[in-house]
Amino acid sequence: MNHSARDDGRFGEGTRAVRAGLPEPVKHEPTLPGPVFAAHFHLPGEVTGPYAYGRDDNPTWTLLERAIGELEAPGDDVETLVFSSGMAAISAVLFSQLQSGDAVVLPSDGYQALALVREQLEAYGIEVRTAPTGSDAQLDVLDGAKLLWIESPSNPGLDVCDIRRLAEAARARGALVAVDNTLATPLGQRPLDLGADFAVASGTKQLTGHGDVLLGYVVGRDGEAMAAVRRWRKTVGAISGPMEAWLAHRSLATLQLRVDRQNVTALAVAEALRERPEVTGLRYPGLSDDPSHKIASQQMRRYGSVVSFTLPTRARAERFLEALRLVEDATSFGGVRSTAERRRRWGGDAVSEGFIRLSVGAEDAEDLIADVLRALDESAG
Repeated sequence: MNHSARDDGRFGEGTRAVRAGLPEPVKHEPTLPGPVFAAHFHLPGEVTGPYAYGRDDNPTWTLLERAIGELEAPGDDVETLVFSSGMAAISAVLFSQLQSGDAVVLPSDGYQALALVREQLEAYGIEVRTAPTGSDAQLDVLDGAKLLWIESPSNPGLDVCDIRRLAEAARARGALVAVDNTLATPLGQRPLDLGADFAVASGTKQLTGHGDVLLGYVVGRDGEAMAAVRRWRKTVGAISGPMEAWLAHRSLATLQLRVDRQNVTALAVAEALRERPEVTGLRYPGLSDDPSHKIASQQMRRYGSVVSFTLPTRARAERFLEALRLVEDATSFGGVRSTAERRRRWGGDAVSEGFIRLSVGAEDAEDLIADVLRALDESAG
């Protein structure tokens, strides 16, 4: 198990983020050892010990996995596995836990790549049921399912469901529960504490926060279930490079600083957008009048860096994005530099042509708000 006795859950989140996963200090050695580049390790005689071949384990992964486990489940005995991307982590859970004849429940409004996963699951003879995130609608299709997949807040619509309620209902029916925690991060919510069997995330986003690393992870308490996830990683070879793992671990030290700054600014941006008549469908769980705020406030400690809203037309949305100066027109979210995109351009999300997903970065709130409002003004013409 990737559990460190150094963190028994008493530390504050900032302290934990700064020190998560660090090895015991050794004189003249770095506090965070550099990446270990190795396809194989010295292995005379019997195969014993943690490191034998680079597809199975790596010392750099070990430290990062320990760190993520300390953030997702402080003080608890959990196992963490890192992957080459968020989709690799998602696929590892789904395809390691399900087989032909099983049923799985997926959100109908989740990350658009889930549609590709659905096609592959169905090709393998797995029944896929879907329901929207809002109003805990997945409850209605749980009977007989082997696995419930939750995405809360949902991407890109930012709906929130009652994770504890859904997890309890799934457990009563004998189903496993996995929660995509990408938008919230471990500092926003801890799915394992809410009853989930797996916490899964793309570390590409706010966890690493600089838009330069592809990474995913799975955290779980059940040894047998996690052993299956580990076998899937070994079989498929969906492993993180040591440099990416090291960069991710280095980035964790500023996680609380980044998340707190971005959350405060995201709320301020959402409040400014609320005053604009051309903006409809504004969603941010931290807004007191957001449809998801009540349940979000009960299970989330922070509400995330993403704000979504709709402009009247595709042309207006494109003019708005072109007029922005401090916000990059790019996909992904959670980085220190603000990004935004007209989400419908990918064709996979059930959103309108003018739907904007805005990821708030670490810029000064006043500068960012001024830029967004100016771009709205300029796009009107």
